[in-house]
Amino acid sequence: MTGLRAWSRSLAAQISGLALLVVLVTAVVGTGAAVVLVQRANDQAAGRTLAALADAASTVAGQSANADLGLGRARRALDGMGVQVAVVRTVAGRTVVTGDPLARRLTTAVLLDRLARGEDASDEVVDEGGRVFVEARASGSGGLVLVQRRSDAVALGQAAIVRMVWGFAAVAVLAVLLGWWVARRLAAPLRRTAAAAAELAAGHRQVAVEESGPAEVAAVAASVTSLARALAHSEARQREFLLSVSHDLRTPLTAITGYAESLADGIIPADRAPEAGRVVGREAARLERMVADLLDLARLDAGELQVDLSPVDLRGLLLAGEPVWRHRCAAVEVEFRLEVPDEGLVVRADADRLRQALDGLLDNALRATPAGRPVVVAAHADGGYAVLEVRDGGPGLRTEDFAVAFERSVLYERYRGVREVGTGLGLAIVARIVARHGGTVAAYPAPEGGAAFGLRLPRAS
Repeated sequence: MTGLRAWSRSLAAQISGLALLVVLVTAVVGTGAAVVLVQRANDQAAGRTLAALADAASTVAGQSANADLGLGRARRALDGMGVQVAVVRTVAGRTVVTGDPLARRLTTAVLLDRLARGEDASDEVVDEGGRVFVEARASGSGGLVLVQRRSDAVALGQAAIVRMVWGFAAVAVLAVLLGWWVARRLAAPLRRTAAAAAELAAGHRQVAVEESGPAEVAAVAASVTSLARALAHSEARQREFLLSVSHDLRTPLTAITGYAESLADGIIPADRAPEAGRVVGREAARLERMVADLLDLARLDAGELQVDLSPVDLRGLLLAGEPVWRHRCAAVEVEFRLEVPDEGLVVRADADRLRQALDGLLDNALRATPAGRPVVVAAHADGGYAVLEVRDGGPGLRTEDFAVAFERSVLYERYRGVREVGTGLGLAIVARIVARHGGTVAAYPAPEGGAAFGLRLPRAS
């Protein structure tokens, strides 16, 4: 029973059932319509046939000089055709009707009157045995009346309807078999794809699904294979990132722990205690910055970092930040320049998050820029967009590094040990903040000789 229920929910069963339903509905509707059309056509054909027989019989009767003799010949000519005949004669001034019982009974006074006037007649009447076709033809002083029951006339049509029903039944069987075969062909690659998806859910990443079957099914298989590769790549990147973060977190923690133990054990003399305290404070601040970056990045990736958009004048934002940025540059003997537009440049943004992005870019620039070289913060309009730039006079980046500059930890891994680096998260955070504003980021060579990092934001309408 369980197996039957499972099969009934399968694709093969559902397609087969759908095919059968379509055929049955078509058969019912088609048979009903066919019955009506066949019966109507058969009725019309039977009426025309009987009329033709009546015309032929009337012609035979008219070819004889003796009217009675001609009518008798015509009646004999119709024997064996399933048509009942009545002969109308006038004998000694009196109308006499002879012939088959049904034909005599249906030779009414109205028909006799029309025949007496030399008129032909066609009619369809209801007798106790059902509907009857009637054809009357005048001949000499009398005439012929031909009748045929509808049930006799339509026997051939009914046989055709029976054959039609059997044909529909055969088509239904073939449709079910064809539906089952098609469903089996569709279900096989789908089952393989489902099995591969189950392996992915179980943690296996070396999954490749054969791309077979219809185009849509093959596309699903290709997507599962691509997903497996993307998950494998992402997890590898995550492992590398976690190892890197663990190493970077351990470095300031080791310094803090070492100095703390030395102070507790009295190894560091009293006159060096302030210096040790400054080292511990500096490493603690570095550790705090790394943890804050990790939290910000996690919130941005999860879409949980709040961004409140409102009109922000970039000219005012840059002028407000200038004293802080100039002081920070002066502390490390770096030249600071601010380039602002003459008029206001308004965008819809969260001013605090935008300032966070600019501070992150300035931190990045100050780590790379030697003393005496410039750092530039600039803004300008570019059509319907506003562009914010942080440019530096440092060593710059290799050409291939500009395209991946905002990817998490990429530049950190490439330049660690070569120059001073941060947490490896700052540029990734900037990119995500700008994306939340509907903008884009880019890295490119700076005219000052180093690297430039640009933020492109839609202007407020």
